[in-house]
Amino acid sequence: MTADADGGFDPITLEILWSRLISIADEAAAALLRTAFSTIVRESNDFATVLMDANGDSISENTGGIASFSCILPRTTKHFLQKFPAEAWRPGDCVITNDPWLATGHLPDITAVTPIFHRGRLVGFAGSIAHSPDVGGALWSADCREMFEEGIRIPPVRLLREGVRNEQVMEMFLANVRLPKQVTGDLEAQITANEVCAARVTEFLEDAGLPDLAGLGRALHGRADRAMRQAIAAVPDGTYRATIEADGFDEAVTRIACAVSVRGEEMLIDFDGTSRQIDRGINCVWNYTHAYSVYPVKCALDPFTPRNEGSYRAIQVVAPEGSILNPRFPAPVSARQLTGHLLAGAIYKALEGVLPEKVIAECGGAPTMRALFSGVDRNGDRFSQILFASGGMGAAPHRDGLPTTAFPTNAGAGSIEAFESVAPLIVWKKQLRPDSGGAGRFRGGLGQEAEIEVRSPAPLRLSLLSDRRDHPAQGICGGAPGAPAEIVMSDGTRPHPKSRTMITPGTRLVMRYAGGGGYGPPEERDAAALAADLRDGYVTKAG
Repeated sequence: MTADADGGFDPITLEILWSRLISIADEAAAALLRTAFSTIVRESNDFATVLMDANGDSISENTGGIASFSCILPRTTKHFLQKFPAEAWRPGDCVITNDPWLATGHLPDITAVTPIFHRGRLVGFAGSIAHSPDVGGALWSADCREMFEEGIRIPPVRLLREGVRNEQVMEMFLANVRLPKQVTGDLEAQITANEVCAARVTEFLEDAGLPDLAGLGRALHGRADRAMRQAIAAVPDGTYRATIEADGFDEAVTRIACAVSVRGEEMLIDFDGTSRQIDRGINCVWNYTHAYSVYPVKCALDPFTPRNEGSYRAIQVVAPEGSILNPRFPAPVSARQLTGHLLAGAIYKALEGVLPEKVIAECGGAPTMRALFSGVDRNGDRFSQILFASGGMGAAPHRDGLPTTAFPTNAGAGSIEAFESVAPLIVWKKQLRPDSGGAGRFRGGLGQEAEIEVRSPAPLRLSLLSDRRDHPAQGICGGAPGAPAEIVMSDGTRPHPKSRTMITPGTRLVMRYAGGGGYGPPEERDAAALAADLRDGYVTKAG
């Protein structure tokens, strides 16, 4: 191995080592995926795995993980280190939490962190986050008045101590959930993923001849930091502003004000002027706000350098305390993605005038629209199943928006066959939604229409988490907005878009997902592209 005069690594060696560390995080993700019980993880990709150094700084992330999870996990690990100092960790430990203000912003996500030891020394941490199928309380909903209604909150606690499980913690947790087998299975899968990561890191250090991850971590952080600073330096200095509105809750329309300031190699994203927090579960905690502010910048300015802790050091994010983007405890936060997913659109709108070649239009799938069905099946067993699907992505400067594709999250749709196999639900329709993409030089991505019938023996509970009904995804650089979201029952009634309701067997729920905004003036669209849209049924003559 060759070191330069500054004690770092030569570029080729550094690239090889970094790629191997990413592959370790990917192997941990594969272990989690293959051993998880719930379709939320197995089918819908709602998880992430991260390798961190002994300080809790991320070094590598799995390539297909949820971006906000990967960005937040190091912050949570640093909270763990405050409660459990480095010298208190032992091989075989595992600490967990789902505290929204310490972790990902709502209770369904469970964070698990395992220490990595090499030759008797603590050299790093393996971490994973997964969306649990149940945490008690109101399940996944948007209409609670405070966080205490939303489920059980687990403070940072040792689930494993030197490989021995804390049965009292598990007993308390499982006594508060409806699906203990699935919850246990997913949590065990997270522990397994962490153990795989830890084992591979010790093998890596032996192969590389390194005593720990410290020197390599500094080199990788420095490389990511330099790449981002170089990208920011290419943006003209100045302050760029934008304001967007969302459906909010009932008459309480929410507003996100965004100012992006660039000074040399650094960027400040300031959300001063954003709506105050409300007494419904769409508040977005600071960790989540930070993650979904810096990640869109990474995508736009430096999309090809792998992400780690260094990627975000040049970006500062501030939001007023007590606002919908930095609420005070115990604000309800379960549906925080309905606000957090909008931040990419606000930031890109602010940068529209100065970086039109790097930003995309607003996405119909930002925020995501989710339907959670829970009740009892024909065998008398409890079930809780989420329909993961997405609206259309916003159009880009060089191509049409991707249909039915999520951004900034990358949760997947999963298999309909798997969805139907674990719940008394039938999906009669799941198809592209014509005319839903916003017109433009490049068309917004199409949304979709899904029709689900309830086949349970008794009424079940439906929890809806949606937006874009009154505020569709806007176009950019002259592009038109996409079609709004729409939810309707087979009897013609329209359920509350952010609330819980009971639905009876035989009822069909129709969900029309929003389309993405268009890019550029519609009259500039290529005639051949428009003809292809008509031929393929993406747009109609009537539309």
